[in-house]
Amino acid sequence: MIAYGENIQVFCGNSNPEFAKTICKELGIKLGNGDVKTFADGEVSVSLNETVRGADVFLIQSTCKPVNDHLMELLVMIDACRRASAGRITAVIPYFGYARQDRKAKSRDPISAKLVANMLTAAGANRILTMDLHAAQIQGFFDIPLDHLLGNPTFVKYYMDKFPDETFNHDDFVVVSPDVGSVARARAFAAKVHMGLAIVDKRRQRANVCEVMNVIGDVKGKTCILYDDMVDTAGSLCNAAKALVEVGGAKAVYACATHGVLSGPAYDRIEESPIEEMVFLNTIPQVGNTPSGKLKFLDVAPIFARAISHVHGGTSIADLF
Repeated sequence: MIAYGENIQVFCGNSNPEFAKTICKELGIKLGNGDVKTFADGEVSVSLNETVRGADVFLIQSTCKPVNDHLMELLVMIDACRRASAGRITAVIPYFGYARQDRKAKSRDPISAKLVANMLTAAGANRILTMDLHAAQIQGFFDIPLDHLLGNPTFVKYYMDKFPDETFNHDDFVVVSPDVGSVARARAFAAKVHMGLAIVDKRRQRANVCEVMNVIGDVKGKTCILYDDMVDTAGSLCNAAKALVEVGGAKAVYACATHGVLSGPAYDRIEESPIEEMVFLNTIPQVGNTPSGKLKFLDVAPIFARAISHVHGGTSIADLF
């Protein structure tokens, strides 16, 4: 049953227009005609050049850097659609910014993830579609339905194809969580690829700086796959890779993460690290030419297209997992 008629429309902001175009190609529709610009002083200006009255509207926008600009674009687009009498507005956020601020780590800390959830709801969003939130409990911050897609099926397929059964010995491989906070995520991935699990224990001194302490689990002589949800400055990941080789005695280290934020020295750190290959999903656009030959990006636009199709048709998205 289609709840909002057959009229489905997709618009995007400036964060990842190529991703939106790929989604529309998969859906067999045209990307909506809209302009998202800024005034001279930096204020966001949105113009929808076609009617959305009664339509099932999907707004595609990752809140990646510049985070505040892209978040504001999304909020203004939602408001524009609401005031144009859209039947339903779904914010499709492949990468949800501010997700790391999901709790009070110390006194007088904000919980910015909850604030952003409130802002999206207040602007007029009816649903949220996102992938691999930094903390799963952020789903509960929203008072509207949220569909939480997972990136691990894409990584499972990639590594099963990369290491085919005829040359693959599960005892020679191990999935590694780069920190204690990512253990549940890494365990779920390890179960799907039928590998063991290890953990890199670290102590963070301050934001974006960490000190690796030791490796929990047997990685000696094994090929390790570091698995995380996001990589920002790559300090934690590269320190973990170094510890696996120097402390744990790992034979080789591969790494994968859903969101490649890649700020500051991230490219150089990955290039200089023991990591042989770093795989991301394309939830955040690659800016310019990749300076490191170690990086690879997998396309998840078809997954989002299928999810949008299910949401529009009012059917379950369980088959995407």
